[in-house]
Amino acid sequence: MRTVLVIDDNPAVGTALDVLFALHDIRTLVATSPAQGLDLLAREDIDLVVQDMNFSADTTSGEEGIELYRAIRREHSDLPIILLTAWTRLETAVELVKAGAGDYLGKPWDDNKLLATVENLLELSEATREVSRFRDERRRRRRQLDDRFDLRGVVYASSAMERVIELACQVARADVPVLITGPNGTGKERIAEIVQANSTRAQGPFITVNCGALPSELIEAELFGAEPGAYTGAATRAREGRFEAADGGTLFLDEIGNLPLAGQMKLLRVLESGEFERLGSTRTRKVKVRVISATNADLPRMIHDGKFREDLFYRLNTIEIALPPLSDRPDDILPLAERFLDDDAVLSDEARDALLDYPWPGNVRELKNTIDRAKLLCGRDEITSKHMGLSATAISAAARSLDDPPRDVIEEALRKAGGVISRAARSLGLSRQALYRRMQRFGIPTEG
Repeated sequence: MRTVLVIDDNPAVGTALDVLFALHDIRTLVATSPAQGLDLLAREDIDLVVQDMNFSADTTSGEEGIELYRAIRREHSDLPIILLTAWTRLETAVELVKAGAGDYLGKPWDDNKLLATVENLLELSEATREVSRFRDERRRRRRQLDDRFDLRGVVYASSAMERVIELACQVARADVPVLITGPNGTGKERIAEIVQANSTRAQGPFITVNCGALPSELIEAELFGAEPGAYTGAATRAREGRFEAADGGTLFLDEIGNLPLAGQMKLLRVLESGEFERLGSTRTRKVKVRVISATNADLPRMIHDGKFREDLFYRLNTIEIALPPLSDRPDDILPLAERFLDDDAVLSDEARDALLDYPWPGNVRELKNTIDRAKLLCGRDEITSKHMGLSATAISAAARSLDDPPRDVIEEALRKAGGVISRAARSLGLSRQALYRRMQRFGIPTEG
């Protein structure tokens, strides 16, 4: 049961709040002194504190309340606290709210406003604890992955990337082809490195070929090698291909969708038998190579259009690892930005908000370029959004949905819900966090 601790030297205040809260399934504990309140906090599981600001007769300075607030904060940094003020200067309570108190209310208080504030802070407290538990569990799983596998220094904080990395580590020791899919700039090569580093071929060579960076007539020579004069402009000496260079290790074929059909047929043969011939040669060569491929192309569509072999697709796709775009894993944005900053600069709060609101069509690669630009432009100042050069139109569009309820609808929902944000959010079909964001955008107070 949700529990509120009331700390007030007037027993009538504790009794009144006990009755009020009991009507809403809230358990109330009452302390009539700061010492008794701190003792209850040490022994009981408390979700919220309502504290007075003065405890001695003829005292109106609020100093006792400030001291109590600080004592609670030292031991319970995230516990929501509501301040009750009667004679204390308003500025004192405002300063404590700026320092982290949940709210302040004057005596006598308005029951409806107090209840709305208590409900919202209790929900926020539960959400905060749930997020903390979730993050602790995620950190525990991350430590387990770090202990068991070589993650190649990859930076991530999102559940989506955690699943990707867990899958990459899980399939690493299975000596089968892996296809990594996802938009450009999402980090497909880094996932390939993780697969290779944790495989039985970790000590062998790791050779990379970007099939999209070579003319189609040169890709086959690049992969399989060529004899002198095998094609126009060929070298006068035999050329070793990437499959030979990767023998005993791993070959990473990036942008596999750019491989021409003739090269696809040879690649299929190598995957099935380990055999191939250099261009211009009849001598069959044999290698043992694990192939990891990557693409941002729609290979099933290319198969339908006759541009990619279906049998090769299924051979490459023994295991598929799909990387989500950066916009689908916003928890990764700030940790990646901090890594790219490398302690060379500091992000302002406004810059952090802009990073989180931007849709990142270029994914991690665009984020890195943005941070590199900002570091050059900010000098010794902290980084602001103007240093990053992000499109204000794109940020605005990403932050705004066509299905957003207008301000008057939100205010009416809050009025009907008595200021309780979770109830208003349910009536609007939004999550509590989504409603909080919209309220902040419209400048609607959150205290009820």
